Parts: sequence; structure tokens; C-alpha cells
Amino acid sequence: MAVPLTYFGVHLAFILPPLLILGWLAFRRDRAWWGVRPLSGLGIMIGLAVVYTTPFTNHLIPESVWWYGEGAVVTTIWHTPIEEYLFFVLQPILTAFWLFQIPATADRSLAIPLTHRLIGIGGGLLIAGIGWLLTGGTSTYYLGWLLLWSGPILAIQWGFGLTYLWTVRRPVLVAIAVPTLYLWIVDRLAIELGIWVISDTYTTGHMLLGLPIEEALFFLLTNVFIVQGIVMYLWLLDRIHEVPTLSQALTRVGATSDES
Repeated sequence: MAVPLTYFGVHLAFILPPLLILGWLAFRRDRAWWGVRPLSGLGIMIGLAVVYTTPFTNHLIPESVWWYGEGAVVTTIWHTPIEEYLFFVLQPILTAFWLFQIPATADRSLAIPLTHRLIGIGGGLLIAGIGWLLTGGTSTYYLGWLLLWSGPILAIQWGFGLTYLWTVRRPVLVAIAVPTLYLWIVDRLAIELGIWVISDTYTTGHMLLGLPIEEALFFLLTNVFIVQGIVMYLWLLDRIHEVPTLSQALTRVGATSDES
């Protein structure tokens, strides 16, 4: 039986309207982020989302971790529907346009304690390690791959700017929470309509607000990637004067060699 709403219909009904409204507000509001810097950060996030998520979905879909209802998608590229690739683009835009309403900035140097960087890297790698162990189980297969997939990105982001993220934690948490809750609602509706189906075999059976915990975690993690990535990108641009240029670095190396 064909589904009452297609995956593309989900984009038209639930993703594009808030995206356009938030984009218009960011463009119009003086206090919102807009312009080359935040939009270039968004562009980078979109590129990374497509490149990094494509192998992930194309590994799990053939394993029947999830599948799509009859008539729910137009066609697939590799194993993934084109609507899913479109979501790789639309989700970063939606989340970023919400983030732009509540800029997360602080006057803090790029030089953060080494111990903080090591804690951030270690935390991300620990998540990846737990994920790797969980991939060995059947009911934890989806959860394990989520953690294994997300851990390296978290290690990079936290290793670079854990201290700064803690400094701006309040707007960052709001920027993550609101689109995550919204996408949880959309995801639950899509599952109830049969647009996509999550396997009972490869999930733990634990639910959060009516969603499989794995689905809830996916949207949380991806929004964490987007918000943290853009916030730290703009922090880097604001403090770029602290980063030695290549010529300065070479000069220092040369001076050190002469002294020795």
C-alpha cells in the first residue's frame, strides 16, 4: 500500500517552510548572523554533511537497518534515495538559520589549555570506541554505528574548541535543542505514516518521546555537528590574527636554526 505522504512531501510540508521563514528573519534582523562569514561556514557544513553521511547511509540501508515505504521515494543513487541526499543539504540550512537568530560568541583566545584539547579528543574517541563495541551486537547495531560514525567528528570539534564551546554553552544548547526537537516530531510523524521504517531487529527497542532512541540520537548528533562547526568556524575567523602565517612560521624556524 502506497504511503499517504512521500519523502519529498515531508520536505515541502515540514522542512522548507520553517527554513524559509528563519532565513528571511536572519536576513532582516540586525542582531542575527548573516553575510559571507556565517554563510560560508554553512556551505562548509553542507559539503561535509554530504561527504561524511553518504557512506554511512549507504552502508546501513542495504543492511536493512531502515527502509522506505512503497512509493515514498522517487529514486535512489547508490542505496540512498535522492530525497535523503536532499535532506543532507536541507538540515544544515534549517539548523544554521535557527542558530543565526541567537549568535553564540565570546571574546576568547584560540589558545586553550592542552589538557582541555586532550579531554575533548579523548571524549570523542571514547564514544567511537563504545560504538565499535556495540556494532558487534544485533540489537545495538544501529546505535553502535551511530556512535562509531559520530565519535571522530566530536573528537575533532571538541579537541579544537571544547573550552570555547563551554564558554558559549547556553546559546549553543538552545541552537541544538530547538531544531532537534522539531526534527524528532517530523521523524515520528514520518515513521507513523510509513514513509520510512526502522528495523526492530537492529535497534534496542528503547524509545524517547515515541521515537527509537537511535533516531533521536541521530538528529541530536547531526545538529551538534552543525552548530558546533559553524560556531567554531566563526570563532576562528574572529581570532584569525592569532594564527601565525606560513611565512612567520618559516621565519621562526629559520631563526631557531641560526641560533643553534
